[in-house]
Amino acid sequence: MRSGRVQADKVLIIHTGGTIGMLPTEQGLAPAAGFEQLLRQRLAERLDTLPAFDLIELEPLIDSAELSPSQWSSIAAPIIDRYEDYAGFIILHGTDTLAYTASALSFMLQGLTKPVILTGSQIPLAEHRSDADSNLLGALELAARPEISEVCIYFNGRLLRGNRSVKVDASALAAFDSPNLARLGEVGIEVSLRSDLMLAPGMPAFSSPDFDPAAVAVLRIFPGISATLLQAVLSQPGLRGVILQSYGVGNAPTSDAALMETLESAIARGVTIVNLTQCSRGAVASDTYATGAALSRIGVISGADLTLEAAFAKLHWLLAQNLSAEDVAAKLRQSLCGEQLAS
Repeated sequence: MRSGRVQADKVLIIHTGGTIGMLPTEQGLAPAAGFEQLLRQRLAERLDTLPAFDLIELEPLIDSAELSPSQWSSIAAPIIDRYEDYAGFIILHGTDTLAYTASALSFMLQGLTKPVILTGSQIPLAEHRSDADSNLLGALELAARPEISEVCIYFNGRLLRGNRSVKVDASALAAFDSPNLARLGEVGIEVSLRSDLMLAPGMPAFSSPDFDPAAVAVLRIFPGISATLLQAVLSQPGLRGVILQSYGVGNAPTSDAALMETLESAIARGVTIVNLTQCSRGAVASDTYATGAALSRIGVISGADLTLEAAFAKLHWLLAQNLSAEDVAAKLRQSLCGEQLAS
């Protein structure tokens, strides 16, 4: 981290791309440079009442549907490099993979002492009726609040823990929510924050590893799934971890001997498999039913109440630390930065 003096209430905005800064092209909406000029024009009448901010743009800008885990470190880099220079940080990001990036940053930026707020919009800032204005105004206010010391998503008046958030609606302005944790705050006529839910400031322990996009895959259980299909995924070069999305509280067709043998064989050769519920709320409780308990017996690890996005990012981050399989399994059962109930 670069040493410097914090500019009182000054916020750094990191524009990564996404709908918020897109402009129409012949092929449809696409990322476009020059967002800062448009932003300052839209906020011109309010700049005197808002926290001061600097803005930088990633090069190239990213359509979030094209995001790869290998790009997470480039998003974190400006925060790590300039952490001592600003009171808080805002990341403008496309909504499709915003919750994945928020989750990844929560593991990369552990021990925060100031806010990191991710936001974006469903409608570009340049268009009428855009939700970008209200999301940006709320994010600016929250990013200067010293009582927030974690990675959050702010969208449509809701402040959410980043690694507990999911995109819940493809087109509504209330695009994000936190199914297994209450919202950290609401911005309406007043700003209401849940200090009892927020993470306490810590000792910054930042990391920016090289993420291998091939390291983690997601497998969803469905009626009739075959061992052949599982084997096709589990034998992919470079694969080291799998998120297994099972039914209900962690159930799968464990009476299928070939399927179970395929999973057990992958675990034996060092692939970490995390059991996650397909349900939008709730948690894996592997011992409730025999089918879930059978997965535990062969070494599948309970993902508790992790979201898919948080489980994916956490497993990627742990594997990038070059830990032993035992250490990865142990940390998957712990809450490292408020992402889950301990399992």
